[in-house]
Amino acid sequence: MRGETRPGLGGSAKILTAFFQRDPATVARELLGTFLAVGDTGGIITETEAYRPDDPASHAYRGETAGNRALFGKPATAYIYRSYGIHWCLNFVCGKTQTGSAVLIRALEPTVGLERMRKRRGVDEIRLLCSGPGKLTKALGITNALNGKPLNEPPFLLKLQPHPPEDIIVGPRIGITRGIETPWRFGLRTSRFLSRRFL
Repeated sequence: MRGETRPGLGGSAKILTAFFQRDPATVARELLGTFLAVGDTGGIITETEAYRPDDPASHAYRGETAGNRALFGKPATAYIYRSYGIHWCLNFVCGKTQTGSAVLIRALEPTVGLERMRKRRGVDEIRLLCSGPGKLTKALGITNALNGKPLNEPPFLLKLQPHPPEDIIVGPRIGITRGIETPWRFGLRTSRFLSRRFL
C-alpha cells in the first residue's frame, strides 16, 4: 500500500527472509509486480496463488514427505514440483520455517531474454510465453534442479515493485479439485499477461 512500510526484496538474505516470513496470502498479493529473473530470462509477476498447510489443496495438507520436503524448508526458498507428470511449477516458500506455506507463481509478463524464451517454448506470441505455471517454468528454464534453492542467490533475482490494492484482482484458485472456493488467486487487474481471465 502507498505510504506503508513493508519488507523489501533484494539486498541481504535477512531482508528477503523477512518478506517471505509472513502469511502466504499476504505474500502472494505483494509479489504482484515483482521482477523475477532466472538466469538471463525473466519478467514481471502478474498472477499468484496462495497455499497454507491446513488447506486441502496444499501439498502440505497431509504432512511432510520426501517429495514435498522443500515446501517445509526455510522461507525465501524455491519449492518445485511436477504437475500431473507433465510440467514443473515454481513456488516460493513462505511463513515460518517448516510450516508448509507457499505461493505458486502462475504468470509473468516477459521482459528479459524474449528470444531465449521463445526458443524454449516454441511459440512467438509474447502473451503466451509465460501465461501459466507450466509455461513460465519452461520459458525460464526451471526444473527440479532448483528445488530448495535460496531465492536471494543466482540464478534467482527478485526486485519488488509493490502495487496498491486497487490494482489487484482476487478470485478462486484454478487447476485444483479441492479448496476451489478459496479466493487466494491474485492478479494485476490491468495486465494482459494472466494465465486465465478472472471471474
